[in-house]
Amino acid sequence: MKVAITGASGLVGRALVRSLLGDGHEVVRLVRKEPSGADEARWDPFGAIDARALDGVDAVVHLAGAGIGDHRWTESYKRQIRDSRVVGTRNLAETLAGLAAKPRVLVSASGMNFYGDTGDRATDETAPAGTGFLADLARDWEAAAAPAADAGIRVVLPRSGHVLTADGGFLGRLLPLFKLGLGGKLGNGRQWMSWISRDDHIAALRFLIDGDIAGPVNLTTPHPVTNAEFTRALGRAVGRPAIFTVPSFALRVALDGLADEGALINLRIVPGRLTAAGFAFRHPELDGALADLR
Repeated sequence: MKVAITGASGLVGRALVRSLLGDGHEVVRLVRKEPSGADEARWDPFGAIDARALDGVDAVVHLAGAGIGDHRWTESYKRQIRDSRVVGTRNLAETLAGLAAKPRVLVSASGMNFYGDTGDRATDETAPAGTGFLADLARDWEAAAAPAADAGIRVVLPRSGHVLTADGGFLGRLLPLFKLGLGGKLGNGRQWMSWISRDDHIAALRFLIDGDIAGPVNLTTPHPVTNAEFTRALGRAVGRPAIFTVPSFALRVALDGLADEGALINLRIVPGRLTAAGFAFRHPELDGALADLR
């Protein structure tokens, strides 16, 4: 199988490339810089895509986008977050739709913030879109893939939870603090958070590439936890107490709007479609996912 991947140098992309290559598949990395090898091809989210590099591709996995938590949420950076996803996805989808030999599947990333604040209810893919910048973004991001679906390509929209790995992302930023004994809950700690181990995230992406599911799919464990539960589990995993509390007001100062759209809201998302399709999680419980962090 030949798979083209945007965002191949990112946290998930690197692991997906390793997984595919390890199983003998061919990977084409779509990169924004000048290609440095035969396995790379140039693409510009806001402009030209080398359609020739997509000839003979069986699947496309679209992971690229400006980091949600990489910078303060100025208006200009919020536009960058949005445009990198919505414009880039539409550009890629239109290019795929115009190919004479189209890939059979486009897996186009989305996020669990599609649902907004879920409260205490377990939320699967049947729930409607929520409100807020990230919910609106996820809705428009997913809609931007429509040209590929209209052209007969199976389009999958994985709404990912926090991908847990020590290499980076949400957990990677917390881990140094917890190892120093400086970890603690965020706000009152009662807010729900949904997560998935990176191993399970990659396995789920492979499951979606190979299967026949189309549309939105929650990529989260069946067992979301509260922030306080996550804090205690991470403290146990690194053998350090986690007794501190980061006040809500301090998070709002540090994270701008991201505090009230991510860190402090309930995101109790469950993988209804993955579970129904028979996907087997390697790390369904948090303690197991954190067991190798020491």
